[in-house]
Amino acid sequence: MIRDYTIRNFKLNLNTGITQKIHLPSNFSGIDIDTVRLRCGSLRRYGARIGEFHIGSGVTVEPCQERVMLVRQNLGSNWSSIYSTGYNLTGYSYQLVSPVLGLLAYNANPDGVATNPYEVNVLCTDQKPILIDFLSSKTSGNTKLNTTTKTNSSVLCACFASNGNTTFSDQVSPYVCKGTRQGHYALVMKMEAPRKDVGGGGVVTSSTEVNVGGGGGGKLSRWKVAVGSVIGSGIGAILLGMLVVAMLVKVKKKAEREEMERRAYEEEALQVSMVGHVRAPTASGTRTLPIMPDDRYKNSHLNHYP
Repeated sequence: MIRDYTIRNFKLNLNTGITQKIHLPSNFSGIDIDTVRLRCGSLRRYGARIGEFHIGSGVTVEPCQERVMLVRQNLGSNWSSIYSTGYNLTGYSYQLVSPVLGLLAYNANPDGVATNPYEVNVLCTDQKPILIDFLSSKTSGNTKLNTTTKTNSSVLCACFASNGNTTFSDQVSPYVCKGTRQGHYALVMKMEAPRKDVGGGGVVTSSTEVNVGGGGGGKLSRWKVAVGSVIGSGIGAILLGMLVVAMLVKVKKKAEREEMERRAYEEEALQVSMVGHVRAPTASGTRTLPIMPDDRYKNSHLNHYP
């Protein structure tokens, strides 16, 4: 929709290489659009600058017969949230800390704008990339936000591809990213922890919110993790010790029970009685005592004692 409106309102009387401001209708308020028409040969030899985008020399435009129209977009704070939710930045644990900036290229007729516009590819190299300067006055006039985010090493560059993929890379310098083709770019910051007041993700534009995500908050979180790990290890060691003691007690009781059963069996088979302070086995009497006849006992008694 932005492309069609830009092409319909492009002023053909402007010379090639002159940047033109496009005023969108009220339902697109908050989006800033600039466009410029360039010769493909001039763009390849000298590069170009449009808004926050610095295109180095040696760029390749495919396909391009003679002229190309570059459209620079600044989606602002409100419209940038579409990329935060559409590309699921919260799923990557990131949140926007800058508006989303876009650089798109379309084919152009030699004498004006093409009646059947289509997107063309602007390709650069890592040695001569496209630089995106987020410190530009058109991006943000909040110097406090710039200073705070500049010192935060967790801020990365995000590139939103047209196929729905998102790639992250380091900044080449504070608040400056690089790209190798046209597309949409933004600065993102790693979220320390999900907050209940953050829905599908949004654009953080105040210095206070940026400072909450970085600075001393990370150190405090690491300290809490360290203390929690020590406490958790101590509790785990105590529980493990209690488990070992319980197992030993169970084994000891089992051995004592088996010993008692063995002793009970032996005592049942052989009676045991106390002899003094000693337990000794005893057996019941089974022999028949001899009995002397009475007559013989008497005769022997008489003969022995007259």
